[in-house]
Amino acid sequence: MDIDIGFWLSLALLITVVVWCVDRALKLKQKGGAVGSAVETSNSLISVFFVVLVIRSFIVEPFTIPSGSMLPTLQVNDFILVNKFAYGLRLPVTNTKIIETGEPERGDVMVFKFPENRNQNFIKRVVGLPGDKIRIRDNRLFINDELVSRNVVREVDNGRYWQSEYIETLGGVDHFIWQEGKVNPFTGKKVSNMSIDGEWTVPEKAYFVMGDNRDNSNDSRVWGIVPEGLVMGEAFLIWMHWKPVLSLPSFSRNGAIDKVEAN
Repeated sequence: MDIDIGFWLSLALLITVVVWCVDRALKLKQKGGAVGSAVETSNSLISVFFVVLVIRSFIVEPFTIPSGSMLPTLQVNDFILVNKFAYGLRLPVTNTKIIETGEPERGDVMVFKFPENRNQNFIKRVVGLPGDKIRIRDNRLFINDELVSRNVVREVDNGRYWQSEYIETLGGVDHFIWQEGKVNPFTGKKVSNMSIDGEWTVPEKAYFVMGDNRDNSNDSRVWGIVPEGLVMGEAFLIWMHWKPVLSLPSFSRNGAIDKVEAN
């Protein structure tokens, strides 16, 4: 997930703060308060950026979704918020955990640094926890030799081929996934036909992750586990959907990211 919305929001904030500070300084000078205005402006600037740094580093950070690997849960151009405090308080830059606040659980939608390119951020669903044995056979998921429950909901035409939409249950959490489809007899569209069978044992301080769009996701089935040190936080909210230039922002998808307790 190549996500840089935080940079652009920070840049926009910087421009806004600079404009405000310049305007404030000019008004003070006009009122005969030029003495000390530079110090006041500097203090204001530092205070604002300190607050922004704390919020983005330790509490919540915005991201955008550039691909369909998490469909149908997350769509391309969804703007989301990530809870940076969910899995521990971490130092900026090094991402070293200094305070324990929680651990990823099965079913969580997790943001992490891509193990093969740590300058790139990925978002996937947590499937395997430390010590778990993961097995995939004929597109069916087994965790510790137990078949993961799923129930078909409908057939989905994604524009290129048909896929089956299921409700899957992970760790007591229901969520939607897309997987192998069937040929539509009327349109003749091809089915999605990705199948990666294999077995993995998740080591300590690591996680096995998969995209909800199971046939179109570059995840642990391809490149392996996510070390705990690369975990960034838990995605919890969609706050806007916007395809820049081509449309206006939409708030119809606003709300908590699907994570419904199973009945």
